Amino acid sequence: MTAQTTAPATARPQVAPFLDRDTETWSYVVYDRQGGHAAIIDPVLDFDNKSGRTRTEGAQRLVDFVRQEALTVDWILETHAHADHLSAAPFVRDQVGGKIAIGEKIRDVQKIFREVFNLEKQFLCDGSHFDHLFAENETFRIGELEGRVIYTPGHTPADMSWLIGDALFVGDTLFLPDVGTARCDFPGGDAATLYRSVHRLLALPDDTRMFMCHDYPPDEREHRCETTVAEQKRSNIHVREGISEAEFVAMRERRDATLEMPRLILPSIQVNIRAGQMPPAEDNGVVYLKVPVNRL
Repeated sequence: MTAQTTAPATARPQVAPFLDRDTETWSYVVYDRQGGHAAIIDPVLDFDNKSGRTRTEGAQRLVDFVRQEALTVDWILETHAHADHLSAAPFVRDQVGGKIAIGEKIRDVQKIFREVFNLEKQFLCDGSHFDHLFAENETFRIGELEGRVIYTPGHTPADMSWLIGDALFVGDTLFLPDVGTARCDFPGGDAATLYRSVHRLLALPDDTRMFMCHDYPPDEREHRCETTVAEQKRSNIHVREGISEAEFVAMRERRDATLEMPRLILPSIQVNIRAGQMPPAEDNGVVYLKVPVNRL
């Protein structure tokens, strides 16, 4: 694609963002028109880590919007197996339909965490928990819109970005320019790989709209979800133009060594590698999430 290309009107999706303030996660309803077709990206399940109780108030906002706009949901897209929130994809699918999809490299993440959590023998690392596994550069339709898969590993081995018309949904690959980039110290992560993934995205047209999965704003501004490729190239504190791969890797590894594990990483991963489903109940009918001691 050539820089500064302007997308045709049919390739410019409407994007409704929804912020989960507890985890600072952005979810999206992406659609072609009122009464048309939609995809839901990265829906969040409310989870109280102290009690182990779940709720669906946040995801219900997405469902209500879909019904209000009379949309047909084709896809429920996960950018990766999140470590900071539990997915509400099964709840959303039960309410409004759609296929739950993720990148095919989720199999690698399942293999890593099957060992970490010593999961049940019946847990298969074949991605079959999801309705569809996307391959690199695979295309898909959302009504009048065309989407394309861009493989962007580094934060995890399985991160995907979704390019839908002129809108790019980057997951945890990038944050807003004043926040920088995602950590790379989770199992299977790699800073050099993330740098190369980011530069694949920054090669897209400058006016490509870029939507974040998270925002951790400085004290002086409110949460935002949107920027552009041009703004990232000009201003991102970690990967703006002129920062080399070696400089980035040294910065990222130094910074990652100071970070604590995300508050919800242990419950999140166990649920999200199952496409948002809980582990099977034990013989007393209760579902349990494990805490591996001195493992992560």
